[in-house]
Amino acid sequence: MSKLTHSIRDAILNSGLSDSMSISFHHHLRNGDRVLNMVMDEIAALGIRDLTVNASSLFDVHAPLKEHILNGVVTTLQTDYMSRELGQFISQGNMRTPVQFRTHGGRAADIESGATPIDVAFIAAPASDCMGNCTGKFGRSACGSLGYAIVDAQSARHVVIITDELARYPLCDPSISETCVDQVVAVDSIGDPAGIVSGTTKITRDPVGLAMALDAVEVIKASGLLKDGFSFQTGAGGASLAAASYLRSAMLKDGIHGSFGLGGITGFLVDMLNDGCFESLLDVQCFDLKAVESIRSNPKHQEISAARYASPRAKSSAVSSLDVVILGATQIDCDFNVNVHTDSTGCIIGGSGGHSDTAAGAKLAMIIAPLSRARLPIVTDEVLCKSTPGSTIDVLVTQKGIAVNPANAELKRRLIDAGLHCVDIRELKAMAEKLSGVPERPVLGDKPVASVISRDGSLLDTIYNTVEVAQR
Repeated sequence: MSKLTHSIRDAILNSGLSDSMSISFHHHLRNGDRVLNMVMDEIAALGIRDLTVNASSLFDVHAPLKEHILNGVVTTLQTDYMSRELGQFISQGNMRTPVQFRTHGGRAADIESGATPIDVAFIAAPASDCMGNCTGKFGRSACGSLGYAIVDAQSARHVVIITDELARYPLCDPSISETCVDQVVAVDSIGDPAGIVSGTTKITRDPVGLAMALDAVEVIKASGLLKDGFSFQTGAGGASLAAASYLRSAMLKDGIHGSFGLGGITGFLVDMLNDGCFESLLDVQCFDLKAVESIRSNPKHQEISAARYASPRAKSSAVSSLDVVILGATQIDCDFNVNVHTDSTGCIIGGSGGHSDTAAGAKLAMIIAPLSRARLPIVTDEVLCKSTPGSTIDVLVTQKGIAVNPANAELKRRLIDAGLHCVDIRELKAMAEKLSGVPERPVLGDKPVASVISRDGSLLDTIYNTVEVAQR
């Protein structure tokens, strides 16, 4: 027996896909992905229309979706993140129905519960056998963890694996089991390795970023959380990586043995694992080549699903055991609400991903951000989009001081006792406005272009269309 199907077109026909159904994709191939576009082109050629596309994230490489939206092939988008090119298209009001933005944990929960059912899941796999046992750890398009695709495979009515490397049956240590898979399609290439992972992720050289990273580690130390059993997540941005590097030095210096590093894994967290800073890495996504090699070879580097990572409906998830998370922001307001969906003009440039999941779960949720970007203050009276509620954010670290959420008085006392420079968040806002001026709030239209859905399923905010304003 074999589940091998001759082509993507045949797989679509065999799946029974028809108008008004829902299909899904994962984003582990990131800006190197070729699968989503290949599948959508075949669907359009077959004349299938009015589809819901549920993708864990969308990147600039997925810009061809714009034509499928305009032509009525796609009428609903569900995602956790959207990069600028597609985001600008959506922000201009080019879609009839608002995009549904979820968190990584919220997406997994809604798929598993049936709130967002998937008729056909198309899963890109760097290696698969003829029965659909597949992995991201091997193959010329290796991306590491397939954590975001696991819930799709387990919950979709029909599952199609698309691979560019067929392995002999049975493939060892699969991310997804044959028991979930209906068809396997072999293609020439599922993605461009140059866009899938970077060779290295780099620490910032900016003195401002380095200063903020140092302060972030001092905040962690003063919080009392940096002790044996410590758990940690950070992103792949330059200042966040610098904070991870400084944290590694502090843990090695004091002989602290943490429990786990979490989330999207970089080479810096791999180094911390190898140095004994952590007992394990819980990996829902690999960000660079060192992380891919580590998850391939080190049993302490564990692949986890998006549900285990952050589902609020699971009996437990890793974020609920997280001590500290370091996050970014495009805006933060005086109530500590954070925007990571839009830029200062209101144009969609991102999404929550795991931002609000980890903020809700961690004992200490920290934002690192400069006081201003492009001469615009980061701190504002009201964010243009509430991506993460201020009730889940504990501290903002800038180059001009540290603001602590008034709800966390104990943390503020600890930071002051440690000699850290704590200021009211309104003081930071005033400092930035003194340097950059008070920005005008952008003009937005009255057409809803996206709904921001909280990890518990409630509506958190609505994003409205941008409006072109004539130059004076």
